[in-house]
Amino acid sequence: MPGKFFRYRYEEGDIVIMKKPHPCGSKEWKVLSAESEVRFKCCGCDHIMSLSRTSAEKATVAVKKSESKE
Repeated sequence: MPGKFFRYRYEEGDIVIMKKPHPCGSKEWKVLSAESEVRFKCCGCDHIMSLSRTSAEKATVAVKKSESKE
């Protein structure tokens, strides 16, 4: 659950652009779950990683909201 002091509002399905690229070359990650730890899936090679919310926010440049929320 996003708190009122978080910089980014991560939601499942969003695409996050990170500062540094993954070894496969992609900077885009899909949010799988967003709680106290955020789980991401690489859009280039499907690698899954977990980061604490503070680490994720430091590494994030932008968040593209998913369009399929209807």
